[in-house]
Amino acid sequence: MLKKPKFAAADERFMRRALALAERGRGTARPNPVVGAVIVRGGRIVGEGYHRRAGEPHAEVNAIRAARGPTRGATMYVTLEPCCHVGRTGPCTEHVLAAGIKRVVVGCGDPNPLVDGGGITRLRRAGVRVDVGCLERECREAIRAYAIWVREGRPMVTLKAAATLDGYMADGRPRGARAPAFLTGPKALRAAHELRAAHDAVLVGSGTALADDPRLTVRLPGRKRAAAPRRVALAGKDPLPVDLKMLSPEAPSEVIRDPAGEGRPPIAFVLEHLAREREVQSLLVEGGATIHGAFIKSGFVDRVALFVAPRLLGGGVPVARGADLPLADALRLGPLTVRAVGEDLLITADVLGAKPSR
Repeated sequence: MLKKPKFAAADERFMRRALALAERGRGTARPNPVVGAVIVRGGRIVGEGYHRRAGEPHAEVNAIRAARGPTRGATMYVTLEPCCHVGRTGPCTEHVLAAGIKRVVVGCGDPNPLVDGGGITRLRRAGVRVDVGCLERECREAIRAYAIWVREGRPMVTLKAAATLDGYMADGRPRGARAPAFLTGPKALRAAHELRAAHDAVLVGSGTALADDPRLTVRLPGRKRAAAPRRVALAGKDPLPVDLKMLSPEAPSEVIRDPAGEGRPPIAFVLEHLAREREVQSLLVEGGATIHGAFIKSGFVDRVALFVAPRLLGGGVPVARGADLPLADALRLGPLTVRAVGEDLLITADVLGAKPSR
């Protein structure tokens, strides 16, 4: 195994710029991963680009085409290993070689089996110096959903909830008797919409769809997203009314039923369907408690985002129910990130050892 090279402060600075460029393709590059590229000559950026849309040139090609002056002998910083296969576009490795790039700094390898080290090998065999692993953690995080999708055939799943400090999402009265109210404040609500905007699809159960009739759209003043997240409801034996807000034409939506007609569809089936039929790479599960419990029991949760309000109910609707895992099998989370959003807290964490679908 090759030893990971040491990277200078300048290397990390240029890679951070490439990461910022990559994010411009979030929501439009799918099903391809977001990628950014920067070309540096004499310590200065002479060209940069990112992957805008599937079927269009990749980040490396856009950076080469945008370069001011010659690229021969320059260094390219790219967040993801250049591809070496023919897909909708030609191999990026050949464009890099034709441009005379002498050094390529790669953030992380490509998890796609069609590449997976092949691009790095191709460049090295052609005499290009390739240094891999600059800001690797950040670069892998940028394509995390894509990596799960391409390797495991399912979306990355984030379970999101808002609860009181003692773990309740609502009081114990029947849903129809509850007055509409938000547990958390306006800053937490905005953060929740930011979460929606960062995912390809948002999912609720039929109970939440019927009782709360949510729109499940992204509503952020002054912010436009290239593609609205798909709104998904899991239905039981009874069909959902067609006039639900989440089924409106303002954003894509769908209702998924059990193919066997026995009740709520199995979680593994839902994830496989969304990944294969809709190319959904990231899924935000918004509830309710029974759906949360079903996802926890299935093991198909990769990340948790919990908004905590400084309130105590003493009882009511819990964050999740129905999984009833033995303590030894409880999903372990870490590391925890806690930040204040107005008067509330947002706790995020990864699920350690999330279950693959294959």
